[in-house]
Amino acid sequence: MDKKILSTGAILGMIAIILGAFGAHALKKVLTIDQLATFETGVRYQMYHAIFLLFIGLTQDLSLKTKKTIYLLVVFGVLLFSGSIYLLATNDLTAFDFKIIGFVTPIGGLLLIVAWSILLLRVLNKKSQN
Repeated sequence: MDKKILSTGAILGMIAIILGAFGAHALKKVLTIDQLATFETGVRYQMYHAIFLLFIGLTQDLSLKTKKTIYLLVVFGVLLFSGSIYLLATNDLTAFDFKIIGFVTPIGGLLLIVAWSILLLRVLNKKSQN
């Protein structure tokens, strides 16, 4: 499971860098400043959670079940949160109106919050090794 978590973290990080560069260069010419800032928010949160997955994959202080739960929450959270932000920010570039999927952005954000909350609870409930 650690290899899967680490690989996913690396892939999400790589894609975040690609999308960040794409936004800074190609999209800069076709999006407004506000749309570009929105797109960059998606990139930033994707990168934060790529690094979070790397941490989860490397730590030995969490059970396999906890790691798997956090992994699933982060993957689906990033897809819903950052993915919907990318689509909403570039909405004017397509014929499809992505505003109808805007409701998934806070759902994705909630999944990310729950993932961090699970980590916090596990840390707080961990018995001291003294």
